[in-house]
Amino acid sequence: MILGGAARAYVCTEPVDMRKSIDGLAQLVGPLLKGDPFSGSLFVFLSRRREKVKILWWDRHGFWLAYKRLERGRFPRPEVLASRAVSVSELSLWLEGVDLLRTRRLAHVHALRVS
Repeated sequence: MILGGAARAYVCTEPVDMRKSIDGLAQLVGPLLKGDPFSGSLFVFLSRRREKVKILWWDRHGFWLAYKRLERGRFPRPEVLASRAVSVSELSLWLEGVDLLRTRRLAHVHALRVS
């Protein structure tokens, strides 16, 4: 499993039953996230108490499902992430407990040629 920097993640703000497996979560991608589960994007689902997270993505041959349960604490509120697609690096920071409301990003550079 290798996720490129161009991969995007979409976070669901509605709590999801963590007993759902790949098929159940894939069926929620359209109604809750307005996405296509086969797009290669990452789809992030949280439990009601925000101590569990599942990430679903398609890699051309099948689905991957990652699951993390915190032993203490909760994941930061997902509303900041859910307002837009986020990068894999932002998702990784969020999964480590970094509150992205308190961080500042560098502006994107849109290069057209090498000088």
